[in-house]
Amino acid sequence: MKHRQISQFSRESSQNSEPLDRWSRPCACIQDGGAEDSPSLPASSQSCQGDSFFPRLLWHLREKWKLHGLFEISSEHEHYDLICMIKAGLRDAIQVSVDHPSRQPLKEEDFTSVVTQPHEGFEMTTMAGPVFAHFRRFLGLEEKDYQNSLSSSHCFLQFISNSKSKANFFLTNDKRFFLKTQDKWEVQFLLSKLALYINHLHEYPHSLLVKFMGIHSIKVAREKKKYFIIMQSIFYPDNRITERFDIKGCRVSRWTEPLPEDSHIIMVLKDLNFEGRTISLGSQRNWFIKQMELDTTFLRNLNVLDYSLLVAFQKLHLDEKQPRKNVLSRIAKSKAYNLAAHNCRLLPDVPNALHTLDGPEHRYFIGIIDFFTIYNLRKRIEFLWKSILHPGGSFSTVHPTRYASRLCQWVEAHTV
Repeated sequence: MKHRQISQFSRESSQNSEPLDRWSRPCACIQDGGAEDSPSLPASSQSCQGDSFFPRLLWHLREKWKLHGLFEISSEHEHYDLICMIKAGLRDAIQVSVDHPSRQPLKEEDFTSVVTQPHEGFEMTTMAGPVFAHFRRFLGLEEKDYQNSLSSSHCFLQFISNSKSKANFFLTNDKRFFLKTQDKWEVQFLLSKLALYINHLHEYPHSLLVKFMGIHSIKVAREKKKYFIIMQSIFYPDNRITERFDIKGCRVSRWTEPLPEDSHIIMVLKDLNFEGRTISLGSQRNWFIKQMELDTTFLRNLNVLDYSLLVAFQKLHLDEKQPRKNVLSRIAKSKAYNLAAHNCRLLPDVPNALHTLDGPEHRYFIGIIDFFTIYNLRKRIEFLWKSILHPGGSFSTVHPTRYASRLCQWVEAHTV
């Protein structure tokens, strides 16, 4: 089989980690030049048609075996054709905001905007496009950089995790953006709360909530429409990350069997695996606790639960422990207006600074994801059933107020 699983873990230093270019193998679905050359889709579709049935069958079997890790979406991959179309569709969708940048304040109709672009063999629909273009600009992300990342000629990656979610996770080759398939109702929920989400991020620009970059759907001829969201990867850049955790603040079903020390497969561990560890932030601890309170209060008001706090560890090098000299650039990056009112901090001068906190010995990548589960009648019944199954136990399905406060308590108990 030609597709390769990507080795992620480097346990020593960046000198020992494998450079990203090694994995940046050209992908046939968009020819060299990426977004700049804008090739037509038919050529890529023709390259997809020659794929063998058997390599894809083997891939399907591998996925059913629940292997974990990152895999190249090369021409043998079962999702290769889909990714070809998504790349071409996103290239043209983002070109709209490249050609027609808006500097005007957002309007009500921007949140209900729906633009469908026809392509040969599929249609790509962009929802609330002006809102997300505005938000990307607010985050300091250039549209061309965003477009080039999503329509790069290099292979996308698929992330297969130990999550119970049936969603597909795709990662851009530079590992900067995740594409995650969603149910229609999840997309509708996010769109209905989008104004509140944007307002919260404007009010607290250093929020730990995952940053959504776009909402799209793709309709391939004779197939069911697929919805997907694009979000920044919290664990970026990941070349020196040694451990990853998905924390919900509870104990029932929150253990993952660790892999051997020398394994290169990505494994996201859970609450019980975290026992004995701490997040050592020093002077930034109070900021972190306060921001967790602000963000979970927002989620509580949305009446959602079952979201996760992602935490990753990266050992700091000696030169990274020294005080930074580029204070002016850090202040500019921090949007430091009225620090107390907006709970801003002096951001580190690193990529993905909004989700990066440096302690005395470690760099931590931290963010809150997956806040789509509404506390409805079904969840109330699930709570009653789990209360019978796990009397006195700590499980995920609880009232949003309890869920928020419990996760904040976990943070206070596990930070120094």
